Amino acid sequence: MDDLLVPPGPGAPHGIRIPADELVELFSRSSGPGGQGVNTADSRVQLRLDIAASAAFDDVQRARVLARLAGRLVDGVLTIAASEERSQLRNRRMARERLADILREAVVPDIDRRRTKPTRGSTRRRLEAKQRRGAVKQTRRRPSAE
Repeated sequence: MDDLLVPPGPGAPHGIRIPADELVELFSRSSGPGGQGVNTADSRVQLRLDIAASAAFDDVQRARVLARLAGRLVDGVLTIAASEERSQLRNRRMARERLADILREAVVPDIDRRRTKPTRGSTRRRLEAKQRRGAVKQTRRRPSAE
């Protein structure tokens, strides 16, 4: 098994190379397609990466990934399962691609958005719409006794 390469992107300008010895692959029987082979072939793949102990991330990236993926981690370990294909090799590729995609999205830094003032036109349109809506509701009221 080769190293996993996460392509360059925001938060990882040079990409991320995860050494093969940090990836743990487990194989089991799949419940998916495969006919009689489902009962005999170990085509389901579980790919595990211990993010907390990985040397592939710098401190900022590790903190960002641990925070973003906190709901998916068990003791700092991310587990990806793939069982859609009949072939173990294709499931291994799918699991590695999913892991790379998840990590690429997790290292992207948050974008600080500055709040802007609404334009004069949008404020005017909003107030006019409120007045129209109020006028419609006014016409639906029961007439007064006067």
